[in-house]
Amino acid sequence: MIEVRHVSKEFVSPKKYPGLKGAIKGLFSTEKVVKKAVEDISFTIQDGEIVGYIGSNGAGKSTTIKMMTGIMRPTSGECIVNGINPSAQRKKNAQEIGVVFGQRTQLWWDLPLSESFTILKEIYNVSDKDYTERMKFLNQVLQLDDFFDRPVRTLSLGQRMRADLGAALLHNPRVLYLDEPTIGLDLVVKDNIRAAIKEINEKYQTTVILTTHDIGDIEELCSRIIIIDEGKKIYDGSLEELKDTYGTRRTVSMEIKSPKEIVELDLPGKLGVTEQTCKVAFDEERKVLSVSFDKHKVQVPQVLGAVMELTEVSDIQIQETQLAEIVKEIYNHGLNQADS
Repeated sequence: MIEVRHVSKEFVSPKKYPGLKGAIKGLFSTEKVVKKAVEDISFTIQDGEIVGYIGSNGAGKSTTIKMMTGIMRPTSGECIVNGINPSAQRKKNAQEIGVVFGQRTQLWWDLPLSESFTILKEIYNVSDKDYTERMKFLNQVLQLDDFFDRPVRTLSLGQRMRADLGAALLHNPRVLYLDEPTIGLDLVVKDNIRAAIKEINEKYQTTVILTTHDIGDIEELCSRIIIIDEGKKIYDGSLEELKDTYGTRRTVSMEIKSPKEIVELDLPGKLGVTEQTCKVAFDEERKVLSVSFDKHKVQVPQVLGAVMELTEVSDIQIQETQLAEIVKEIYNHGLNQADS
């Protein structure tokens, strides 16, 4: 459905100089500053996939989305969406895609929502039969009937996001681009939006590209994620692969009977690993021993065996590294640091 081939995007701007003299110098200077927003990115997305396209602020996510939607033309490389070059065939491409920007709306602010949908019906040449069928489905999954006759300016943020999602899907696009679709929403509305996206994907096999900072969106919706950093692709794969490769820490918490027995326990030494590989913490008040370790070097039975040699264990909890922690580490330090 989507092919991005060695795409780069550069922005050229006049060089700025500090101070009043610098401002005057800038008027006559021909020096330019080249900013690479996206650098040699390639990926392929299949029909019906839901892909999370994530990265820290300024990583190049929105620039890539704008090139895939045809708003921007790549400096080099090419994007092909459903066999169409988006920037060269913008009108044809617009008929095949839907876009939802969390901070912008495509609805007419002072008109009732129903009028906005009627206008979009005519813009996209949706037949009366298809419009009736789509509205029935959209009302079912997004509950638009509750506010369909109200002016858009009177809608809450959650209602407007549901309306924007419905508007983007009115012409049954093959590809749906979602840029922060759940930003600022409460938990109930977030769950409703996520459920709607999943149902739309399952019913119509709509390909969905999702950019978000909400890890819940990624875990609920995406089977695959692409991570970019400073304009370059640094990861492309499944969530499970990411967790297995970079979520190396596992924590075992044990409620123990005899705290005195484990005070002198040198667990890293007993397991033959370093203190960095196996970290131990003890909560005397709760009588809970927590052991955090690299799951590729130490196994849970080894930890339990070493502790149970000294004292009885009454309760055990095992916790894997959360996806949010992995992604945060990648954003801060890159893949190499996250792996270590």
